[in-house]
Amino acid sequence: MRDRPSVVWLILAFVVAVNHRFIPESRWLMVHLVMLGAVTHSAMVWSTHFTQALLKSPESIDPRKHQTLRLAMLFAGVSSITIGVPTLWWWLVVAGACLVVGAVCWHAVQLGRRLRAALPGRFRITIRYYLLAAACVPVGATLGVLLARGPQEQTHAELLVAHSMTMVLGWLGFTVLGTLVTLGPTILRTRIDEKAEAYSIRALPFFAIFLATTVTGALLDNRPTLLAGLFGYVLCVVAWAVPLVRAFRGAKQRREFAAWSTGAGVLWLVAAAVTLLVRVARDPLVEISASYGRVASMVVVGFALQLVTGALSYLIPSVVGGGPRVLAAGRSVFEKWSTARLVLINGGLLLCVLPVPSAVRVVLSVVVLLALAAFIPLMFRAIRSMVRTRIALATGAPTEPPAALSGSRIVQALSAALALAVAVVAGLALNPVILGGTPDQALSPSSVVATGRTTTVQVTAHDMHFMPKAVQVPAGDRLVVVLTNRDTKNSHDLTFTNGKATDRLRPGQSQTLDVGVVGASTQGWCSVLGHRRMGMVFDVVVTGKPAVQANSPVPANAEQPLRPDDRAPRSVVDASLPPAPSTKVHRLRLPIVEQEMEVAPGIKQKRWTFGGTVPGPTLRGRIGDTFEITLVNQGSMGHSIDFHAGSLAPDRPMRTIAPGQSLVYRFTATRAGIWMYHCSTMPMSMHIAAGMHGAVIIDPPNLPTVDREYVLVQSEAYVNGDGRSKVAEVDGDAVSAEKPDLATFNGIASQYDHRPLTAKVGERVRIWVLNAGPNRGTSFHVVGGQYDRVYFEGNDLLNGGPGGAQSLALAVAQGGFVELTLPEAGNYPFVSHVMVDAERGAHGILRVSR
Repeated sequence: MRDRPSVVWLILAFVVAVNHRFIPESRWLMVHLVMLGAVTHSAMVWSTHFTQALLKSPESIDPRKHQTLRLAMLFAGVSSITIGVPTLWWWLVVAGACLVVGAVCWHAVQLGRRLRAALPGRFRITIRYYLLAAACVPVGATLGVLLARGPQEQTHAELLVAHSMTMVLGWLGFTVLGTLVTLGPTILRTRIDEKAEAYSIRALPFFAIFLATTVTGALLDNRPTLLAGLFGYVLCVVAWAVPLVRAFRGAKQRREFAAWSTGAGVLWLVAAAVTLLVRVARDPLVEISASYGRVASMVVVGFALQLVTGALSYLIPSVVGGGPRVLAAGRSVFEKWSTARLVLINGGLLLCVLPVPSAVRVVLSVVVLLALAAFIPLMFRAIRSMVRTRIALATGAPTEPPAALSGSRIVQALSAALALAVAVVAGLALNPVILGGTPDQALSPSSVVATGRTTTVQVTAHDMHFMPKAVQVPAGDRLVVVLTNRDTKNSHDLTFTNGKATDRLRPGQSQTLDVGVVGASTQGWCSVLGHRRMGMVFDVVVTGKPAVQANSPVPANAEQPLRPDDRAPRSVVDASLPPAPSTKVHRLRLPIVEQEMEVAPGIKQKRWTFGGTVPGPTLRGRIGDTFEITLVNQGSMGHSIDFHAGSLAPDRPMRTIAPGQSLVYRFTATRAGIWMYHCSTMPMSMHIAAGMHGAVIIDPPNLPTVDREYVLVQSEAYVNGDGRSKVAEVDGDAVSAEKPDLATFNGIASQYDHRPLTAKVGERVRIWVLNAGPNRGTSFHVVGGQYDRVYFEGNDLLNGGPGGAQSLALAVAQGGFVELTLPEAGNYPFVSHVMVDAERGAHGILRVSR
């Protein structure tokens, strides 16, 4: 019963994993649903159980109702944290952290009371491991709360490493190490090594010292200290494990799933620590934190999930009890395809952390996820089988024989290995399709004769260049490129005309690419939008025969203009503008999301967005207000943000951040107007054209209220393909040539023709207009209307006189508002009076009723 919350957290983690593309902060959620939810709950339940079993203390010291209350506190705290972090409700994160710390500290106090009340006996050291583990939680929770505040990049990296080491190596690591001293031999059905207790006693103070050294080194960004701490911790684990290895070698029941799964979990913990050790020796913390996914996968999947599933497969039958036949009924279910599951999980994870193509990693991840998820139905089936057997034994009814093993272990292992091989082949087959190439294209003419030799070159990507920029290859040689991304901000890849390409590499990552046999000079390039145009090309020059220049396909605009559907778009952006909120501090979490969106009825494009909308969220405030924006890069390349509404040095707040990183941008509004914000990563024109722009409205002092208020952000769309059969990113060539396919208000051409803005006769209407461009000016006009107030770039142009205005002319990155009152009912078109853009979609209707 007490393990049910752990199952709930595991099921939620599975749901998030399956739907990760649609869930904000999905990676963070998956990690914390497993580690903070399932594993922490199990740690509290089972450490209490083992303490009671070892010390034989009275139940009255810690009644079960108190234990239940602690677990309820823990559940509420974890729930608050998992809601508060993605929503940026920091107060909820603080409240959740306090509940978690309170539950764990209460748990530690009760363990200490049991220890003091118990008679002297063996393996009291296990409870001291639990107490040391619990002491890590307040430290780790404090670091986690500080992380949730969205600190600057360097501070974020320091806090992330310190937090993860405290919680993984400390809270969970010490709990596991203390438990396995006695549980490991128990699972193996063998005697505990006579030196196990002594080894554990000697290791404990060193574990504490090395963990403190690791956390201190991370917080101070002191590489020697951090390296010393990690290295010492790994050595302590190796020394601690010596008695356990002896027990394993002498055990007769080591073939069970529980033994192999828990053993593999400990090995993955060591592997994760060693991997981090190597990364710390090579890279700065900022780069490590930006690509923490590999270490996180080792810890969550390799260590935590395997440890939980392995331990539960032994503990649940043991605690349910009922005699040998009941135990056999439960354990036989847990052994179903156990060898195959272990090979799929560990072999798949091992392949995933290697530099394999992205499509291969995706397929393998699905295989590993399914192999892990199989434990949940098996657990329920095992419990049901044990309950039925107990009832049958109690009533004298015939019992079902234990479930038979699913084939020999050799057959299972070979079947799992074959499944992994099929997954790898499937991923390799999918990878060229994902990259947009065709696997059968060749760089060499059909007449070239392969020499059998291989030319291997080391290439680095940095600052929008490949180094070296060119390589000479003898005709007929096979070309192998080892690409390393030395850029600290941007992701890069290398793509060739035959479809061969690396993954999109984050800062610090490397990958080896077999380009194939070359017989003609060709060119590779970075496929991240705009990078090729900025000079990221790599020339392959063939020597030893006349070079034939291979054709490099360059995306081009469609020959025929795009023709939007006559129907309304699937969704229409609400142009109505609410009043400025009364708060003086405006906080917003702004994730960068890449997704397919309509740019005209029936026409889609892969847009780069702030917050999942184009334009991004409109912010509104008053002079003197402070804005705190947490930018989170969930995209596949480097991005940044520039708020024109703030006046501050751009070096830090407007820097480009790599995928997975975040920054906090703070500014105070000092002047009124409608101000543009946009991505300022080069090439800026393409990032803005892809959808990365929005508006900040700072009300002029004493701005009167009006009956209707709208905001319209005009921009251009450059569609690569037809937007129907081919949905691609922005057409970089068309942006550079200043040849837009569409002109839009609020990101979708013609949307307000189908769903007009509304007003009533005699009402005063205010329309804020911002021209985001990136290339074309506008002249905003309401057909049939006359403006009696025009506010342009901070100035009232009409000054209340008898004159009026017919349009608001705006260059790119300029804005203002117009006010008018319409005397008759009817449909009043509003357009860009740059008529070619009106015909491209920069028009809509203001419908006035009585």
